[in-house]
Amino acid sequence: MAATYDFPSDLLAGQEELHQVRAELLALLKRLPWSVEPLDGFSDDHGWRKVERPASPGWTADEQAEVEKLRERERELAVFVTCHRFWSEVTTAEKVNARMTLKHAWQGEEGHPSP
Repeated sequence: MAATYDFPSDLLAGQEELHQVRAELLALLKRLPWSVEPLDGFSDDHGWRKVERPASPGWTADEQAEVEKLRERERELAVFVTCHRFWSEVTTAEKVNARMTLKHAWQGEEGHPSP
């Protein structure tokens, strides 16, 4: 039987926001051009696999600021979650299991976010 943990509400909220921020950052990075700075496109088919990139216009100042804002919030939340006082109450042998349980606590039973 899997262990259950009585996670504090602020820790659960921090973990959930961390998931949200990471998802938002990933979605933003997928939409942005592949290079922060404007660069010409290239094609290299001499390696073990062909690599092609179209020309990149680079990121705007607003796009760079948005990425930095999300990365900074991600760092703040990661520190909050990993350094939370709750972890001092968990035995060393249980910390990995507790951390994995927390990472998935925001999901419903079938791996979908809870309502």
